[in-house]
Amino acid sequence: IDSPCPPLAVLCQPDRPAGRGQKLQIGPVKACAIDAGIQVLQPASLKASTDRATLAALSPDLIVTAAYGLLLPRAVLDLPREGCWNLHASLLPRWRGASPINQAILAGDRRTGMTLMQMDPGLDTGPILLSEATAIGPGENAGELHDRLSRMAGGPFD
Repeated sequence: IDSPCPPLAVLCQPDRPAGRGQKLQIGPVKACAIDAGIQVLQPASLKASTDRATLAALSPDLIVTAAYGLLLPRAVLDLPREGCWNLHASLLPRWRGASPINQAILAGDRRTGMTLMQMDPGLDTGPILLSEATAIGPGENAGELHDRLSRMAGGPFD
């Protein structure tokens, strides 16, 4: 990763069985981190004091999550000097939670977007830092919208 401040670590959920043979598979985020030589942490949750201590030992300035799938406990939210940010695939406060893309399509929304928010103990309830809207194309399915929002998330917000 070409950055003046490369990540200290990548936090991923544990590897899970997948496919017909239910073989243990690593996710794309973990694979990318390994390829970049970044330390990977995979606690089942961050409720255990040993897992929080491992994270605290990194002394992070900022924790950023995207599609992590677990709530961060208050002890983790309080670790970094700059707090914890989350990249969420909806225009918050609409469609908080785990399936905002599907919810937007099922509701017939004409637009959605990406939101960068400061995390707090609630589920996608913290202050909004940045957001960018995009139209949902006629007939666009959840997979197509997911991929387009993912590309948006990687670029600069206007």
